[in-house]
Amino acid sequence: MTFSIVARSEDGESWGVAVASKFLGVGAVVPAAVAQLGALATQADANVAYKGLALAHLDDGATAQVALDRLLEEDDGRADRQVGVVDGEGGAATFTGEACIAWAGGTTGEGYAVQGNCLAGPEVVAEMERAWNADAGQPFAARLLAALAAGDEAGGDKRGRQSAALLVVREGAGYAGRDDLAVDLRVDDHPAPVTELARLLTLHELYLTASTEEEKVHVGEALRADLEAFARQEGHPDFASWVGTENYEMRVDPDLAWIDQRVLDVVQRGGA
Repeated sequence: MTFSIVARSEDGESWGVAVASKFLGVGAVVPAAVAQLGALATQADANVAYKGLALAHLDDGATAQVALDRLLEEDDGRADRQVGVVDGEGGAATFTGEACIAWAGGTTGEGYAVQGNCLAGPEVVAEMERAWNADAGQPFAARLLAALAAGDEAGGDKRGRQSAALLVVREGAGYAGRDDLAVDLRVDDHPAPVTELARLLTLHELYLTASTEEEKVHVGEALRADLEAFARQEGHPDFASWVGTENYEMRVDPDLAWIDQRVLDVVQRGGA
């Protein structure tokens, strides 16, 4: 009763899962990923033990298909399961048990597995695969989300919409570089969860990713004076204090040599 895409980035550095369902908090149940090992989605009558077991098999050197085969061999309830797995090398495997609610099925390609059950029809999976293959130039998280959105637009879960989630791992990509969680966003209960997930990803990029060179605006003396005056107007002793309060540390140079264009836009709007 869920649709998902599990994938590895083309550069071989990131793994992720995007998933949506007419189910409360799907992100707490379906996705799992570990940098360098792989990622998976366990759904339908989800066996959440698959997450730890599959990652352990991958860590032992199993390919995605071998890891999936081992999961199914050990599970008497496999007829009700649906699983997608991508390994560290980008190998992919998917499985749909014969007892899954129709329409149910999946497909794989180089570096990805797409699957869903209780869907409006096979076009949901087909559109997800099309969108994934059409958007190779996008950032990885955005590409996963685009595939999920395509499935949603094609009808998604035939029961309706409720939750969605996006999980991406990459070595050292987490907060302050201290873990591998590049993106971990969940919409647990919402009438348009995929749309809301897109909004959250935009905020995530603003607050939790570093500015590119193209986004950096040089801060000269005049602009520095304007920024300091703005901070005092907002009740802060200096601009650095305002930056810390608003969680823009990754978008402003500590020495104020540059400021991100989006943060500068906020300042020029008067802080709104």
